[in-house]
Amino acid sequence: MMMYLKEQIRAFIVESFLFGDTTRALLDDDSLIENDVVDSTGILELVSFVEDTFAITVADVEILPSNFDSIARVAAFVAGKSAVSAPLAVAS
Repeated sequence: MMMYLKEQIRAFIVESFLFGDTTRALLDDDSLIENDVVDSTGILELVSFVEDTFAITVADVEILPSNFDSIARVAAFVAGKSAVSAPLAVAS
């Protein structure tokens, strides 16, 4: 699942912020802010993408570099939120 999340997030970032330029190497742990891939407005676009695509809600207090500054961090955040919001299976 984590690989799928990273692929989806990477595709959005390449299309939205790098304008389809796949020649620029973007590793999972590269800082999106320090590498000038996104700015504060870009982070908000990324948050909106995550909410719409993965059907989760991101609280204002969760919009932090520790959650949104790399592909790996965004994927881990989404995976954590998805696990929390997924209904528990009822044992029969």
